[in-house]
Amino acid sequence: MVSQTANADRIGFGACMALLCFGTFSMHDAVIKVLGAQYATFQIIFFGTLFAFLPMTVLLLADKAEANLRPRHPWLVSGRVACNITSGICAFYAFTNLPLAEAYALIFASPLLITVLSVPLLGETVRLRRAVAVVIGLTGVVVVMRPGATDLTLGHAAALTAAMSSALQAIIVRKIGPDERTPVLMLYPMLAVILVMAAILPWVYKPMPLADLGLMASIGLLATVGQLFMIAAFKAAPAALVAPFQYSQILWAVLYGYFLFGDVPDIWVGTGAGIIIASGLFVVWRESREDVSPTRPFLRVRNLRPDAFPILRHRLRSRNGKTRLT
Repeated sequence: MVSQTANADRIGFGACMALLCFGTFSMHDAVIKVLGAQYATFQIIFFGTLFAFLPMTVLLLADKAEANLRPRHPWLVSGRVACNITSGICAFYAFTNLPLAEAYALIFASPLLITVLSVPLLGETVRLRRAVAVVIGLTGVVVVMRPGATDLTLGHAAALTAAMSSALQAIIVRKIGPDERTPVLMLYPMLAVILVMAAILPWVYKPMPLADLGLMASIGLLATVGQLFMIAAFKAAPAALVAPFQYSQILWAVLYGYFLFGDVPDIWVGTGAGIIIASGLFVVWRESREDVSPTRPFLRVRNLRPDAFPILRHRLRSRNGKTRLT
């Protein structure tokens, strides 16, 4: 009984950490939208990543067990870097130019795309019920966009590109994650983003007052804090319980959108988002069953933020006393 109570407490703690995690990331995205009214996407990404780089590096280097930074799969690591840069640029642009709820609704197609891509790239077998859920979920994307009824913008294209790039990098991480060290998967993309954005910055840079520089710094800080909450969530609770909480971001998006930007989602965005979320939750539930999905392409990726890096792997003691990475 004591063990069951302790386990329930840990799961409850994990759920709370997951809510805090995605609430923090939603705040991160709201700050991006605030700054996007005045500054170019590339400038926001450069300073946001720069301010996140130092604390992330400290967290990584604190793990003495990690060895060198030489990638074991250089081409796939390079592909992941390219996908990370693309998804980051597109996600930041979408957050800036679309209502937050609408941007989230489209980006939430990423788990469905992971399921589709896992068939040719991971050898996943997708049975009828998951396939139907994916098709229904992608129909929800059409409902949100309503082609022909509303004007489609670069913001919509950016959100869908972010979803696809995020899905591709998730598949790559799933494929090479067991072999590559965490610093390789995190530091290379961050360094690449900083260097690419630094090359573009002279053409788009706009001087910033101290208050806006503080907001830029808060993007990096919120990304780091969100990462720490995510580590705590996955350490305390099963992935199948934590993953659905990412959809709580739509609630934060509605609140931030209404109070900060005066955005009110229409019935079509709400309906389409509901379809996408319901389909995604069904995919999570099906993958949580070992007899359905042995590779679990969605659940084992864990961090599905389009501008994200894999969560820091933490070491846990297994029952036989050996150390394992999760």
